[in-house]
Amino acid sequence: MGKVAIVTDSNSGITQKRGKELGIYVLPMPFFIDGEQYFEDITLTQEQFYEKLQADSDISTSQPSPAAVMELWEKVLRDYDEIVCIPMSSGLSSTCSTALSIAAEYGGRVEVVNNQRISVTQEQSVYDAMYLRDQGKSAREIREILEREKMQASIYITVDTLKYLKKGGRVTPAAAAIGTVLNLKPVLQIQGEKLDAYAKVRGWKAAKKTMLSAIEKDLSGRFAEVRDQMVLGMAYTCSAEQAQEWKQEIKEHFPGYDIVEGPLSLSVACHIGPGAMAVTCMKRVQG
Repeated sequence: MGKVAIVTDSNSGITQKRGKELGIYVLPMPFFIDGEQYFEDITLTQEQFYEKLQADSDISTSQPSPAAVMELWEKVLRDYDEIVCIPMSSGLSSTCSTALSIAAEYGGRVEVVNNQRISVTQEQSVYDAMYLRDQGKSAREIREILEREKMQASIYITVDTLKYLKKGGRVTPAAAAIGTVLNLKPVLQIQGEKLDAYAKVRGWKAAKKTMLSAIEKDLSGRFAEVRDQMVLGMAYTCSAEQAQEWKQEIKEHFPGYDIVEGPLSLSVACHIGPGAMAVTCMKRVQG
């Protein structure tokens, strides 16, 4: 049986330190801030990123260079027979398609998982891959299972400010101005590939209620047959204190569920800004 390594990127929310603890490899995502390149969790901390974001620095997301990807893979393949690579959703970045094209040069030793995940749903995919590897599955079998399960996840996000959605062209300046005056909170969703609008409500209380109701609807509807295999997740760009309050609300609403938690990927945070909260549900792979 071949030794299988698991590689992901920092969009999963898994830090370099946590990656070492898990025995997996995390490729840092690059960012350009005021023309200078930074690497998430290497030369750019969460705190530094939000300082730059709130200072209205010019921030753009990028993707790891093919050379950086190949350098990591070749290092890993010195100790392992195969790699399962779990990049962020192909609908949100070209990172996945780049990895797929590079993998074609590796003679089947690298399997790239295109399972439309980001943040804590991507993190759960890493845990699923670890479980499957420990069950003796090959890299190809792990990829096939994760891709088969790819739509078994939902993410709902509420932003604190419309400033960054306006900056990215996702809402018009007029809509942003009206929304700010009326304290409108858009609830966004990720179901597979895209970040889409889900609802528009007034105030945080209504936004949280809408997100929790959306998860309940998914658990009772789309995921009813696998409800007992679902894991919840929460992610955020707000303060740690606000995040823990949000986690407690989720736990009270859905007692008995495991919750995967972590800061939202900086690639998503770029477009939604600080102060946001998200709740997710995803199926845990059983084998």
